[in-house]
Amino acid sequence: MDATIKKLQLKDFNNLTKTLSFNIYDICYANTPQQVQEYIEYIDEEYNAERLTNILRDVANIIGANILNIARQDYEPQGASVTMLIGEEAQPNVDVLNTETPGPLPEAVVVHLDKSHLTVHTYPESHPENGISTFRADIDVSTCGQVSPLKVLNYLIHSFDSDIVTMDYRVRGFTRDVCGNKHYIDHEINSIQNFIARDTKERYQMIDVNVYQENIFHTKMRLKKINLDDYLFGIEKSDLSVTESQEIERQLEHEILEIFYGRNIA
Repeated sequence: MDATIKKLQLKDFNNLTKTLSFNIYDICYANTPQQVQEYIEYIDEEYNAERLTNILRDVANIIGANILNIARQDYEPQGASVTMLIGEEAQPNVDVLNTETPGPLPEAVVVHLDKSHLTVHTYPESHPENGISTFRADIDVSTCGQVSPLKVLNYLIHSFDSDIVTMDYRVRGFTRDVCGNKHYIDHEINSIQNFIARDTKERYQMIDVNVYQENIFHTKMRLKKINLDDYLFGIEKSDLSVTESQEIERQLEHEILEIFYGRNIA
């Protein structure tokens, strides 16, 4: 990679498109009608369109975006979608924000960007027999600015209590420096993990799959330990027998492993 990339002076504006896809899975146990109702109430509170819109507003602040338009919708019985069209303005001395380190929690950062978008969609799902339910939220951050969307990872990870997180990052197109040379990426990156804070790395197991020559980076992570009370609705672990607790924990671990590795496990 070009050693002078951090001080890259562009001929015009940045023609690179940098896209981060951030997917989280929230898994729980809700077996009776009462537990299912409490689960639905939890989903409505944690993942409704209003809260997701506020999260995207903070993401826009981190990458220095001006919000041009918002479209959002709640669905019944659960689920929501939010789409933001954003535009950004130029600000000098922003190259230090692309260092391969964890990004900030929300703060104002203004950068050069033409037009781009932020989206979030949610997907509820449940097992027909054993009470295991999963909830997936997909967030896409696509920018043409100088600040990489990887700078929002720290904020997004801390915004959700996720059992599994998958992250895909890709840089497309090229831009030119003042001498006319093409550049296919404008910041240093060896792994998405380098943009994730230490406390998160301590809590999660992580795996990378990277294609460096294509500027494609993939990281997925899952919780190392689960606390059963965090997965129950309408009951607590103390209400269950040892055998019941062990069986529910086994089912939860099995669900997490299958989603993490992307295949059915006998």
